[in-house]
Amino acid sequence: MPGVLSDVDRKKIDTDDDGQFYELPRFVTHADDGFTSRLTTVYESKLTPGDRVFDAMSSWISFLPDIQLEYVVGQGLNKAELEANDRLDEYFVQDFNNDQTLPLSENSFDIVCCALSVQYLQYPGELFSEFGRILTPNGSAIVSFTNRMFPTKAIRAWRTRSMDERAALVEAYYTAGGFSETERIVAQPQTDPFYAVIGRQPPE
Repeated sequence: MPGVLSDVDRKKIDTDDDGQFYELPRFVTHADDGFTSRLTTVYESKLTPGDRVFDAMSSWISFLPDIQLEYVVGQGLNKAELEANDRLDEYFVQDFNNDQTLPLSENSFDIVCCALSVQYLQYPGELFSEFGRILTPNGSAIVSFTNRMFPTKAIRAWRTRSMDERAALVEAYYTAGGFSETERIVAQPQTDPFYAVIGRQPPE
């Protein structure tokens, strides 16, 4: 798989293990209410009752709408945060910068969500390929972000780009992962800018 990022692009200021940084839980949302409400609306527009959802890089809240889903699986770096998330039916702890292989079956999810965390991925092409593998044909991945971040943990390629350039970078991640098309949503519902990039799997 061709690399999306160079070695310089993926550099972080803090090179210590990510697991140490996220060892203590942070029960905050990392975005304002306008952002999180807009995200829930986007999810609601893409989800249908009975869908199966993988919430990548999750925490104590998933921002999912009040829709009956078949099951929701979450992944994150802090067990306490994941345990507190009442939308998750199950979860696992995994550092995507050390291992991009998902312990999930092929074609087992309708939607992949990744909120407010894409800026920390050092090997996004490999991970987005895994997103594609676990999605059903015509399945979608929804990646959302604002201008907030932990700057010492965000990759250099993210820190040095504008918001629109970051959206273009996420679109490149989808292309590297084999997604057939993308949709970009940009809004300013409150103080935090809202960006979401949606990638779709090709039909069967």
